[in-house]
Amino acid sequence: MMMEFTNSKSRPLSHRALLVVDMQNDFLPGGALAVPDGHAILAPLRTLMESGGFQLIVATQDWHPRGHISFASSHPGNQPMDTIHLYHHEQTLWPDHCVQGTEGARLHADLPWNKAAAIIRKATDPEVDSYSALRNNWNPRGRRPPTGLSGYFKNHGVREVFICGLARDYCVRWSAEDAVRDGLRVTVIWDLCRSINPANDERLRHRLTTRGVKIIDSADG
Repeated sequence: MMMEFTNSKSRPLSHRALLVVDMQNDFLPGGALAVPDGHAILAPLRTLMESGGFQLIVATQDWHPRGHISFASSHPGNQPMDTIHLYHHEQTLWPDHCVQGTEGARLHADLPWNKAAAIIRKATDPEVDSYSALRNNWNPRGRRPPTGLSGYFKNHGVREVFICGLARDYCVRWSAEDAVRDGLRVTVIWDLCRSINPANDERLRHRLTTRGVKIIDSADG
């Protein structure tokens, strides 16, 4: 049974948000960076988004310019999934994906995006990658510029955020950790995420829980 995210006096809907991360064609079967089994979360995620359990739903969308610095094609001699050092931090190099205006960058049509109050586009700077929904990766000045979502949550009185989507080991993980740093109560809906490298899921679960992230499945309620 799908977990019921219902209102209560102690946890009003206006204080709780659902964050749906990067449910885009390029991360699903046939896409340029398909996440294994990513299509399996489409139907239950649609049910959750339509459940009325969250007054506020926010989505993220990777929106890379062509020639983005995170693409392996921008670094001659490197291949997708290679790791380089960029601005003194490790950077995974990706196949070209979620390029602005392409079909691969579109949010998947099977999900009810009319339920989303806002869509945060990230990785729009050609020189900076962006995993987290709340902050970009490091820029040449050694900073992680905000995406604006933290301020949006604050303005809407959000105190607790539930996170799901793709990929669990990158954009979901970074979003969850940044939300904790911002003082939010954070829950990852584990079965409504999938990882690029599922072999590391147990290590990832431990990492998140030790950083204060709650882990649930949608059937836990």
